[in-house]
Amino acid sequence: MSPPHPHASTSVDALVRRLSEVPGREDRLRHLEVLPARDAVHEDWPDWVPDDVRGAFAAQGVARPWRHQVVAADAAHAGDHVIVATGTASGKSLAYQLPGLSAIRAARGPRGERGAAVLYLAPTKALAHDQLAGLSSLGLDVRLAAHDGDSSHEERDWTRDFGEYVLTNPDMLHRSLLPSHHRWSRLLGSLQYVVVDECHHYRGVFGAHVSHVLRRLRRVCAMYGAHPTFVLASATVAEPEVTASRLTGLDVVALTRDDSPRGTVSVLLWEPPFTSYAGENGAPVRRAASSEVADLLADLVAEDVRTLAFIRSRRGAEQVALTASELLAEIDRSLPDKVAAYRGGYLPEERRALEAALRRGDLVGLAATNALELGIDISGLDAVLIAGFPGTRAAFWQQVGRAGRGSQDALGVLVAKDDPLDTYLVTHPEMLIGAPVEASVFDPSNPHVMGPHLCAAAQESPLTEADLPLFGPTARTVVDELVRLGLLRVRPRGWFWTDRSRAADLADIRSAGGSAVQLIEADTGRVVGTVDASGAHNQAHAGAVYVHQGETWLVESLDLEHHVAAMRRDEPSYSTTAREVTDIGIVSTRERRSWGGCELSLGEVDVSHQVVSFLKRRQPGGEVLSEESLDLPERTLRTTAVWWTVPDNVVAESGLAALDVPGAAHAAEHCSIGLLPLFATCDRWDIGGVSTARHADTGVLTVFVYDGHPGGAGFAERGFHTAVSWLSATREAIAGCECTSGCPSCIQSPKCGNQNNPLDKAGAISLLDALLAGAPRTPEED
Repeated sequence: MSPPHPHASTSVDALVRRLSEVPGREDRLRHLEVLPARDAVHEDWPDWVPDDVRGAFAAQGVARPWRHQVVAADAAHAGDHVIVATGTASGKSLAYQLPGLSAIRAARGPRGERGAAVLYLAPTKALAHDQLAGLSSLGLDVRLAAHDGDSSHEERDWTRDFGEYVLTNPDMLHRSLLPSHHRWSRLLGSLQYVVVDECHHYRGVFGAHVSHVLRRLRRVCAMYGAHPTFVLASATVAEPEVTASRLTGLDVVALTRDDSPRGTVSVLLWEPPFTSYAGENGAPVRRAASSEVADLLADLVAEDVRTLAFIRSRRGAEQVALTASELLAEIDRSLPDKVAAYRGGYLPEERRALEAALRRGDLVGLAATNALELGIDISGLDAVLIAGFPGTRAAFWQQVGRAGRGSQDALGVLVAKDDPLDTYLVTHPEMLIGAPVEASVFDPSNPHVMGPHLCAAAQESPLTEADLPLFGPTARTVVDELVRLGLLRVRPRGWFWTDRSRAADLADIRSAGGSAVQLIEADTGRVVGTVDASGAHNQAHAGAVYVHQGETWLVESLDLEHHVAAMRRDEPSYSTTAREVTDIGIVSTRERRSWGGCELSLGEVDVSHQVVSFLKRRQPGGEVLSEESLDLPERTLRTTAVWWTVPDNVVAESGLAALDVPGAAHAAEHCSIGLLPLFATCDRWDIGGVSTARHADTGVLTVFVYDGHPGGAGFAERGFHTAVSWLSATREAIAGCECTSGCPSCIQSPKCGNQNNPLDKAGAISLLDALLAGAPRTPEED
């Protein structure tokens, strides 16, 4: 454990000692980092802000804004496209609300006509409604409206005709506003600002889709004479100007200096111990992160520390709250009522009641899903517990930032789950706390993403040669292919959509790619959601336990012919994991680097998959209960992969020949997949891998890691460009794990199609040593 910072808060310091020195917990605290406090820097209100707008914010307690808010608002008011990339709870909302509200008030016509409008885009409906509540509380004469799937026809009509500050999401923009732009022309023609909040959420295939939705918005607005200023916001985005420019296609100014106050923040990295249970192939299994969090939540509530615990699923949040309550009942019968669960799916009034109870102190602990990760205002918290690394540093800091809002001191605890990435992070804290957040990886040039949006744009208004640069340098190639396929038709005025159906339906912007499968409730036929076809094979097969928006369902049947999976609500005591057989072939090599006798490559591959069975694992605990066979068809995918080869002479010289070479390659593949999300903003389920001691296309030992989306999503490419750091971290994760011969924290994978066999931990270390011996001494990160 690292020594405490000399200026750490005494009360927080004492709390850390009480948590970590409980008998039996002595070795669980792996690292303590204390982030110093920061003073506020204020600035005067800009002269262009109307008196009523200034007064409304002053009535909310904002006597003077912070300096970074004024700098950002001034830039947007001047017409510069801006991304505000300052910390959690730094008041980014005021930075875009000031110019937006001021423009609306200044442009109002003599009869109250709409002269200027703002379109606000949020990644979740809950965040948009939280913003709406905050704007409403200002009491300004501004016509506010939310436009989402819950809006009635009357509300939509009113928004279209009168709305001035409209809050929606990329899905509704894609499926409602843009295809029906003629009906929305008065709003679109008066747009002065477009706000893209929490923009770090737009990554991978979803990010690529959203980037084209925003380009289509710019094109349609221009048709009606509007050229809105874009203001983007995120507390946790790397290279903000690059991300914002890739999303919008515009030159964007990044404002990163944070002048808001912050108290001392103590960050703890915590690892549960191994249990007496044995997992697959007899591997040791660590205690579940959620069980550990329930204990810590009970301890903190007993100390009257207002705490928010982040749990991945709704079921998990309910269970953690229940367990913490039971533990508190053993201490004092009045304490169990101090803990509750908070998750999506509650009615708005139920959520508001929980938030109010927490602020008043009636509740001291909440176990929540990531419904509270985004900018929803929960103030007055002392501590945050996180059950498992949330996937990105960005999400980690978003969650930690829920505590200590304002100048109060705070505590943040990451409890590692049993996988390679979590284990690596708690033993290499500099990769989490000292490192910048991840770049938002997405590829707008992916033809599988761009093609449907070009079709949608052509339906909105025929495409012309002048439009193509808006969609990127490869747009003309993609248009020509769409013409060849008969989806677009060439006419003197440009390219026309050929079908009578909605072109927007070609692009399911929340789907990973491929044909969407509808998830329906078996008893009622109600559509619960959608999943892409490849995801259905892995996650929505018959017998699968499927978690959708935090709710747990049991899949009864999967009908691939009619693209429907029937499910029913259930709370089984187990989880399921699909097993699949995978083969891979190299189509073309885009880039290649020599690492001594070894070689690193990036290119296009064909991957064939077949899900053959699934495992049932006890929850909590993770023990394998059974394996059940499945009969699903083979699927093929052309995508992007990074791969590395080790020739026979290097294998022989490294001593690997005396070890289990296939097991070494297999183990290195598993762990590298587990660690890639640290370098490319993805989830391990977004990527796949294949390893072989002798691949047909290379003739030597080869390990592939590929994007699980048609055409690629940028993850494998990011792995190629950060390969030295990525594979070095993979080697360290394997070598640093406390197990003897491999476990879920290092080389075992929950989705392995070969029952995690063969695997050779020592061989994987030797193999990666041989590979990295010829790698550049200085990492080649882009």
